[in-house]
Amino acid sequence: MQHTDRDAPPRRAVGKAELFLGFLKIGLLGFGGVGPQARHIIVQERRWLGDREFAELLGVGQMLPGPNTVNAAVLIGDRFQGPAGVVASLLGMMAMPLLIVTMLAVVYDRFADLPEVGAGLGGAAAPAAGLVLGTAIKMIRNVRLPRLAYLTLALAFVALGVLRWPLIAVVLAVAPVALGLTLLGRRW
Repeated sequence: MQHTDRDAPPRRAVGKAELFLGFLKIGLLGFGGVGPQARHIIVQERRWLGDREFAELLGVGQMLPGPNTVNAAVLIGDRFQGPAGVVASLLGMMAMPLLIVTMLAVVYDRFADLPEVGAGLGGAAAPAAGLVLGTAIKMIRNVRLPRLAYLTLALAFVALGVLRWPLIAVVLAVAPVALGLTLLGRRW
């Protein structure tokens, strides 16, 4: 993906161990959604990518099947270390969540019938939504999108948030519009 992001870090080598440890940290700290932590660690802390490049990879990951940050881990691992980087990134990303979720499943199985557990799970939805919204706002501010991109952003928001269309329908409808507007914008 070509870009001209002035805030992008200089291209440098990122080793397999660094990929593993970076994604291990993302997986460990990514409670309530990995996106906010992934952006912070990849863009701000480790400076592997600039905001625009991270947003592009996350966007590609969003359009592919599976979790978008896992898809981004595959793309980032491949970019820096090829197939071995993919394995290192995925193992790092999944190791701690797998261990923690397995332990929590055992605890949940024991205490699931308690009303407090149901209330606690219901109360976790608002902060999770806040994390996603906060990350989206940071990305929009830092990426400096072309004006036409805001049209596709608004279309996707209305389709998902207001009309409540299924995600796959929105991707299939809005992606060609975004591509067309991008090509049109380059001609202007």
